[in-house]
Amino acid sequence: MEEFFDVLSDKGEYIDRVETREICHKDGLWHKAVAGFIINDKKQVLLQKRSEKKKLWPNMWDITFGGHVLAGEFGFEAITRECKEELGLDIDKKDLTFIGSSISTNIKGDIINRHFNEYYIANKNIDEKLLKLQPDEVSEVKWIDKEEIIKRIEKNYDGITDKEGCWKYLIKYYEWLDNK
Repeated sequence: MEEFFDVLSDKGEYIDRVETREICHKDGLWHKAVAGFIINDKKQVLLQKRSEKKKLWPNMWDITFGGHVLAGEFGFEAITRECKEELGLDIDKKDLTFIGSSISTNIKGDIINRHFNEYYIANKNIDEKLLKLQPDEVSEVKWIDKEEIIKRIEKNYDGITDKEGCWKYLIKYYEWLDNK
């Protein structure tokens, strides 16, 4: 199924244009993306390992769930949809905490990904063995201790995707947790 995205100006404004994923990535058009982390009571973060079939960052450990915002969607709608698609897990808007936003440009091969990103946290204790992973997206999941993920981020994204904004917001959230 072909995906369509709202095209945005370089300031993040809707410009009444919709394009396919392919056109957005080929032409480097600005569009929206969401990223979500699930953190449990032990302050561990659930990471997903990207499928070997992924064009970007195959077989790399990544955020818990996330993806593109489809045309006509709000970020909170996209993040709940992505969680269900990738992990088989139903979350509700009330389960989510919006923690920030950023812009990013990733160029990998012939893909030019220009995003206005929204970041979300869901505080949940879940049994990862009960998740229904989407094989084309996710090959496995695992809980990672706070200290380990911070160390990986600080060591030039050791074994994880180099999605700088996502990881910076996760660290910022951990700092907030430690100081509240």
